[in-house]
Amino acid sequence: MKQNFTVRHGALDGVEAFLSVARYRNFRKAAAELGVTPSAISQAIRTLEARIGAALFVRTTRSVGLTEAGERFFARARPAFEELIAASEIARGIGQRPAGLLRLSVPPAVVPTLLEPMIASFCQAYPEIELEIVASGELTDLAAEGFDAGIRMGDLIAPDMVAVRLSPSFPMMVVGSPDYLRSRTVPERIEDLRHHACLRLRRSNGIVAPWRFAQGNKAIEAIVSGPLIAHDYPTLLGAAIQGAGLAQVPGPIASSPIADGRLKTLLTAFAVSSPGVFLYYPERHQVLPKLRAFIDHIRSQGGTGARS
Repeated sequence: MKQNFTVRHGALDGVEAFLSVARYRNFRKAAAELGVTPSAISQAIRTLEARIGAALFVRTTRSVGLTEAGERFFARARPAFEELIAASEIARGIGQRPAGLLRLSVPPAVVPTLLEPMIASFCQAYPEIELEIVASGELTDLAAEGFDAGIRMGDLIAPDMVAVRLSPSFPMMVVGSPDYLRSRTVPERIEDLRHHACLRLRRSNGIVAPWRFAQGNKAIEAIVSGPLIAHDYPTLLGAAIQGAGLAQVPGPIASSPIADGRLKTLLTAFAVSSPGVFLYYPERHQVLPKLRAFIDHIRSQGGTGARS
């Protein structure tokens, strides 16, 4: 049974309710997040609007939107409120046990190669933590989407994030199946790719990624073409195994089909090195115990620490 909503006294009365409604654009979802009734949320918002002297939301029977005053209040109040919560956690968090929902945004390719070996031991070590892994190729705004941390290749992580290494650097490998190569000339130079069906990756910003190579100290980007564009590396890898064309993929995900002969490596002399895969999160004064537990567990499994 839901309890009546009890607002904090003083200037922050209703601010948490406002931020939750602004995030979800929905009173019921905000109420569910805070564990109160929708009517309690509505009352808290009305009290806040009366105190501020301006309407913060535009409400219809179908939707909830922010007024201009609401947009400006949200832009300033959200980071201030997060800092206040972080300060409260610092004051009372010493000795607090790791518990609660830990949400991670990860690309599909890293789940079998990096996370699966760690998941069971982590869940056994921290039974009070619920681990939620959201596999997506999209570059996620961690704070806006409610994630505690993300996992990405190092060259895709913003420099203002704290990054913890999960893997060593690895080559980006061009691979093709024996069936595909049987009736075609094996490429020996980067320019030879123009005669091949090349499977390509579309990044989350909408750009089809060029293939990257290294020739001595020179970085080369090759614009290739082919029958397939995918949004994740596992799809490209699977298509290459089936003979649809050549693919350029991270070395770790291709190691098994290379070892069992389903794929052959090509243009290895020109392979460019990726900096590796990292867990990343926004820099804060204190990391919540649930995330700290995950970071420590990763390090105990072979991660090498924070990025400089």
